[in-house]
Amino acid sequence: MRIGVDLGGTNVRAGLVKDGHIVRLLSEPCKADRPEGEVVDHIASLIGELMQPEVSRIGIGVPSVVDAARGIVYNVVGIPSWREVYLKDLLEKRFSVPVHVNNDCNCFALGVCRFGEASAFSDVVCVALGTGVGAGVVIGGKLYCGRDTGAGEIGSIPYLDRDYEYYCSSRFFVGRGTTGKEAYERAAAGDPEALALWREFGGHVGQLVMLVLYTYDPEAIVFGGSIAHAFGFFREAMYEQLKRFPYAKTVEGLHICCSNIDHVGPVSYTHLTLPTILLV
Repeated sequence: MRIGVDLGGTNVRAGLVKDGHIVRLLSEPCKADRPEGEVVDHIASLIGELMQPEVSRIGIGVPSVVDAARGIVYNVVGIPSWREVYLKDLLEKRFSVPVHVNNDCNCFALGVCRFGEASAFSDVVCVALGTGVGAGVVIGGKLYCGRDTGAGEIGSIPYLDRDYEYYCSSRFFVGRGTTGKEAYERAAAGDPEALALWREFGGHVGQLVMLVLYTYDPEAIVFGGSIAHAFGFFREAMYEQLKRFPYAKTVEGLHICCSNIDHVGPVSYTHLTLPTILLV
């Protein structure tokens, strides 16, 4: 048995995993505005509630760059107090089992390529569209993390007057006086303004996809995150933007889809072992 933890700026989810399936899942709001130690204690309390003698290791995905070999988390944007947290050491001292830490988008890619929509492909970029934007990159069937697990931090790349994260995440909707959830509900009801907003959003996502194609040239791109649930509303505009990509053959052979795996994070995090992970 293993425990997987999905740490986000909004929520913390922890799952007890047996034979690749979650047998118990806990989810609580993250204490993102609290001091470093208090956030660590909160994570430890969820792990402690799930802990059993049969648990052999713990895997944690965090929304930031990580020294995966030493399990040190740096500069978590959504948790301001987390500037340099020796998370692996802190939790191994408490629970006496191996703890592995990595970037959450890398873990998302690991889960999708092991258990989900990308299992048939060797070169994949898994893009999370939610509160922020990030990606996990798989090259030749191997998860590529970079030195500090930041190889897929594409949301921070400058775009227009800001960056891709602003235009391809929930921040896009907040900047227009609404939320992704509200825009989704209004679009589902046929509201013309909401539908137009999603089309605009899809154009920006199309630009993000082109960035991924220029950079990685993958066989498949898999979207995840809360915004991906609205794929049907921005898919057409995204593909319309992709008509501008200069290499039409690349787009023709590209597989784009959304992940439908429930709680892929906690499951995939339990398979963390080393900074670079073979998906076999």
